[in-house]
Amino acid sequence: MTDVVVVGGGLAGLVAARHLAESGLDVTVFEASDGVGGRVRTAREDGYTFDRGFQVLFSAYPAVRRELDVEALSPRPFTPGATIARPNHRSVLSDPLRNPTAAPQTLFNTDVRTADKLRLFRLQRELAERDPETILDGPGGGQTIAEYLAEKGFSKRFVERFAAPFYGGITLDRSLGTDSAVFEYTYKMLSEGEIVVPAAGMQAMPEQLADRAVSAGATIETSREVQAVEGTDDEVAVEVGGETVTADGAVVATDPATATELTRVDAIPTDTLGCVTQYFSLPTSKAPDMGKRIVLNAADDRPNTVAPMSAVAPEYAPEGMELYSATFLGVPDGDDAALAADVRETLASWYPAAGFDALEHRRTDHVPLAQFAQPPGFRADLPAPDAPDGDVVLAGDYTRWSSIQGALESGKIAAELLF
Repeated sequence: MTDVVVVGGGLAGLVAARHLAESGLDVTVFEASDGVGGRVRTAREDGYTFDRGFQVLFSAYPAVRRELDVEALSPRPFTPGATIARPNHRSVLSDPLRNPTAAPQTLFNTDVRTADKLRLFRLQRELAERDPETILDGPGGGQTIAEYLAEKGFSKRFVERFAAPFYGGITLDRSLGTDSAVFEYTYKMLSEGEIVVPAAGMQAMPEQLADRAVSAGATIETSREVQAVEGTDDEVAVEVGGETVTADGAVVATDPATATELTRVDAIPTDTLGCVTQYFSLPTSKAPDMGKRIVLNAADDRPNTVAPMSAVAPEYAPEGMELYSATFLGVPDGDDAALAADVRETLASWYPAAGFDALEHRRTDHVPLAQFAQPPGFRADLPAPDAPDGDVVLAGDYTRWSSIQGALESGKIAAELLF
């Protein structure tokens, strides 16, 4: 018998395991796949680093600062702001206070009107005064992002050319139908920190969490799928690989569908949003100068964004080569080859002087469960962490909000419920 079983070795489960072990409890983590990380995984092939889908880390997230040693991850930052791209046209929108060298480009950016730039600056100052948790837990949340921006006076041009592709990439919803509280929270985080990727890929983050959990005394067993969790007032029975493990308590930190099956908590959200991310290589000698900014597709969503991964993190590609990721939202029409053709055509229209004949499609990741849907007021319907019967608690971003912050925070909350 063990003190606590943690079902799932993703971000939430690993944080819960660490905090439980640090409190002196005997903790065992069962992870169904062959490695930790859950949705945060990284593959390596032919000298390239491929994260599973376009994922980044917001360094200002409070739980990131608390749970991770970010510097030990050798973070590689994107340049603040973004490049707005249309056929034969590109412009830069950045925060001149955080990226002074881009101030002239931002000042003379004609894709975004001066009035909208001033509104962004005022909103940044307004949100700087607010505690992050009050943004999510406060009385707001009754509007979509689109409604919120309209109420704040932002123009249709700003929404179409910047907000829709940029926040469409964050929320996987280019229509901006997500709860406006998510916009406020993430905009505050973007204003106060950096967007980074670890030099070794995003999986370095859960691997660090796993190391910390093991150092605290937890045991992590991979390729161990849990079939059932039954909690009573006295103990919890966990069925795994044909045997039953008993514990004083359990944390269910799996994906939403599995958590629903194991706990029978119907409030766990299973309406999900997905994406398709493709990776491409190009010889450096033929590559355009994208800098280290995310490139937004202001014309359409095929693809929604392109990110110059190796410009940001040189470790992502072998010497002499560049690596790009291109992300499509939802379930786009066309097979992988058709999507790759769209990416090549779009890049050539943005950078007509570059040589994309040598662009090579390296990998495609279909990620059907990237986030759960977050319409206005969604948090009122999320399950409480202690919703399951007996001494069983939930840990997952679906108890908070769909983000790395939500996952990390939920793990700590779950652990505290079982102390």
